Amino acid sequence: MEYDYDLGDYHREVTTSNQDVQPWFTRGLIWAYAFNHEESVRCFEKVVALDPACAMGYWGIAFALGPNYNKPWESMHGEELRATTQRAYHAISEAKKYLSEITELEVALINALSTRHPQAEPGNFDIWNKDYVLDMMSLRSKYPKDLDIAALYCDAMMNVTPWKLWDLKTGDPTRMAKHLLVNEEMTRVLQLEGADDHPGILHLYIHLMEMSPTPEMALPTANRLRDLVPDAGHLQHMPSHIDILNGDYRRAISANNAAIRADEKFLADHPTDHFYNLYRAHDYHFKMYAAMLSGKSKVTLETGAKLAEGITEELLRVESPPMADWLEGFIAMQMHGFIRFGRWEEIIALELPSDPDLYCVTTAMTHYAKGVAFAATERVPEAESERALFHESVKRIPASRTIFNNKCTDILNVGSAMLDGEIAYRRGEYDTAFTYLREAARRDDTLPYDEPWGWMQPARHALGALLLEQDRVEEALDVYAADLGIDSTLPRALRHYNNVWASHGYNECLVKLGKKLETWRFASQLKTALSIADIPIKSSCFCRKTT
Repeated sequence: MEYDYDLGDYHREVTTSNQDVQPWFTRGLIWAYAFNHEESVRCFEKVVALDPACAMGYWGIAFALGPNYNKPWESMHGEELRATTQRAYHAISEAKKYLSEITELEVALINALSTRHPQAEPGNFDIWNKDYVLDMMSLRSKYPKDLDIAALYCDAMMNVTPWKLWDLKTGDPTRMAKHLLVNEEMTRVLQLEGADDHPGILHLYIHLMEMSPTPEMALPTANRLRDLVPDAGHLQHMPSHIDILNGDYRRAISANNAAIRADEKFLADHPTDHFYNLYRAHDYHFKMYAAMLSGKSKVTLETGAKLAEGITEELLRVESPPMADWLEGFIAMQMHGFIRFGRWEEIIALELPSDPDLYCVTTAMTHYAKGVAFAATERVPEAESERALFHESVKRIPASRTIFNNKCTDILNVGSAMLDGEIAYRRGEYDTAFTYLREAARRDDTLPYDEPWGWMQPARHALGALLLEQDRVEEALDVYAADLGIDSTLPRALRHYNNVWASHGYNECLVKLGKKLETWRFASQLKTALSIADIPIKSSCFCRKTT
């Protein structure tokens, strides 16, 4: 049966009287593992259209409609939440009509999922999630070698505490993750025969390990996932979460190139209000971030432009789901690229959005960028004017506007301290400036985990550059060592291994301090970092005027 998307070789048999159902069920399951839940629902709806008595088709609809690691119950609001609970409850109720005609395992799966969708109206989602985990735990005990049961059990556990599996400061599992034994179960699952070909297991393991103190443990998993499901953009993208944490920016860019190709192919055939637009934006954002850290100006600026180009005003005006809240902040990411590469006059010449309410984050970030540009070019009064406009603009941003796990207002709070520091520095108030820049770094460090970080240029890069400009070399050395993960100052997820900016700054400090042996040892790492950049790197931040 023809289908436009290459989803690899994974397959799951289900009970059906119509063999045309089998490929559609597998497609639905793979799309669910790939977090393209709307297409997953469409495939499962095709299943029940072909075989109205296929209980597992209804199970699939309910599963795909339900919460997931990137969209828990708490992320659904109003009519969307009510519609989701109603549709999922209806689907699982339909599935239960056909329990006498299916396998014991399928009966157990349907009964388990019914605990996550026990009624048509919203209720106590914490209880629903935990009841579902308990039922999936029983299935896992009964079918310990079934890969899909294993994946679904791990998924259920991770959805009890999404994005809170690890304490970043201590490197330990959080209390709930430790109680659920998520890490232990995923480790067991990966040893099962066929696990390294299972898209759901590989995907979830990357999410588990990215916040851990040892994300490099997931490198074999990431490598196995590459191209395993060629047209599932999110699965093509996922290895880059591990690449970037290990400082492999070239591979992160490559992974997101593959993801973007798949995203554009998929979205060309689907309505503009598709939730998957958020994943498309994420892949462009991620590619841009990797390019910034490796000093690739052309890729950074082109990717930022493409990211913004795909988020149309028509798309942002879709109110349900709230596309502006989910997507508008990504348009503002272009400003980070301009600042990263010191495009001061281009920034100053930028026009403001015509609708400052719809484009509230972009408006605020444009004022921020102009403030930095004026400060860097020693036009302090203009910088102060832009700072005032920046603060006024931030007041317009609703709390609902986010970049994945962070509120945009919290992200911009980093910028507030950054801009204060840049302006104080140009006034010659150096101690005050460094206090502000250290505060910016602290705020950046305490944002909820996201990859890539919503604040795309690490505050330490400006701090280190300006400390060096004032010949405070020892202080700058410590700043760069923390950023590069040379010491253990920062939690693992906050380090930017091998990034060209801090690498250059760290090497400059070593040279200035006469640390010849350390300079020699660092030379190879610096050479590799510099070889990737497409511009000469003279400082960790273009805000530094003398080198």
